[in-house]
Amino acid sequence: MTKTRAEIEAFLYHENELLDEWKLEEWAALFTDTGSYLIPPLKNPTANPATSLFYVHDDRKRLEDRAKRLLKKEAHVEYPHSKTLRNISNVRIKSQEDNKIVVRCNFTTYRTKRDVIDTFIGVQDYHLIVENDALKIQEKKVTLQLDSLRPHGKISLIL
Repeated sequence: MTKTRAEIEAFLYHENELLDEWKLEEWAALFTDTGSYLIPPLKNPTANPATSLFYVHDDRKRLEDRAKRLLKKEAHVEYPHSKTLRNISNVRIKSQEDNKIVVRCNFTTYRTKRDVIDTFIGVQDYHLIVENDALKIQEKKVTLQLDSLRPHGKISLIL
């Protein structure tokens, strides 16, 4: 089932809106049952998750757990929640075959918390699946285009 560029972009905008509004359980539901969410190391963006330490390497269960945990008051690093604003640009459909779509886009995520603004920039690679005429995320890989994670040295939110 072929999807138009506009349909794919609308799906990506919806994903970003869910994250900005802290609707993390709804965000997790965008993934297939075997979906994954990856953030490779800064110095080795093509690393193999089986042999390298990733910032995030979540299967569907782990990303659901991450979403639930971040919504709790006990997640001190994100309570109260950061304010975020996400932008995507240069959305490119790399391939579309049967019900599989590979998409790449650039992103900027602005995060403000305790009077500090952090900016995360990079590239997001999606492997999307069409299930029952709806788009689902099979894999989302976030490749940060940063020299380092400063000033905090960590990623405490979903990018």
